[in-house]
Amino acid sequence: MACEAFCISRCTYYYQAKLVDDSELIEALTELAQKHPRYGFRKLFKRLRLLGHGWNHKRVYRIYCALKLNLRRKTKKRLPTRNPEPLTVPTSPNDCWSMDFMSDNLYSAHHFRTFNVIDDYNRELLAIEIDMSLPSARVIRVLDRVAEYRGYPKRLRQDNGSEFISHALELWAERHGVKLDFSKPGKPTQNAFIERFNRTYRNEILDCYLFDSLTEVRDITDSWIEEYNYERPHESLNDLPPKIYEKLNQENSIKG
Repeated sequence: MACEAFCISRCTYYYQAKLVDDSELIEALTELAQKHPRYGFRKLFKRLRLLGHGWNHKRVYRIYCALKLNLRRKTKKRLPTRNPEPLTVPTSPNDCWSMDFMSDNLYSAHHFRTFNVIDDYNRELLAIEIDMSLPSARVIRVLDRVAEYRGYPKRLRQDNGSEFISHALELWAERHGVKLDFSKPGKPTQNAFIERFNRTYRNEILDCYLFDSLTEVRDITDSWIEEYNYERPHESLNDLPPKIYEKLNQENSIKG
């Protein structure tokens, strides 16, 4: 009569929850997940069935989620449509800089990266920063360091690397009046000046030495920067080094 008065089923009133021991399922699922870390739920469930376990998929999935074994899907970042300006040789210094990253290994197999910056006008090498990690904050510090003696560029040409599309670099560019010119993904020819420099740097430095430490990489690179800017002939500059080419152009402009 009480159940009827409160519209409750008698089965619901007398029901008592059964405590289920999931320790065996947890142990089996954890062992499989450690052995096959890239397996998703479906493969793990089928493996449990092949091993002779009869747990249903709902119970296995509940434990699977409770153990936080869900594999996070890697999604590609959606990049805005890029319409970079055509690749042309600037008519004066600081019209446009190009920058890019490279990577290599020490003799000990430790990975390191280089951050390269050149002036598109005379292909002058402005900076090569070398370290194990080069986040966007480090990129900004290098650009500020170059700008202290050279001034800020009107444009910066780069690819869509994570350090270059960061909000911090965007704010830095807005603060200093620098336009960020991104190349389209999969179109390295749109950043051809720095790509050509990267090949030269790899052929003449990175592929020629077995480096024992970052200090050795930096020392050899610093010496090469002086040679590259003041001594090494550049075919696109009438076989003149970048600094000599710039000096001759300034003298001709004064005479003209």
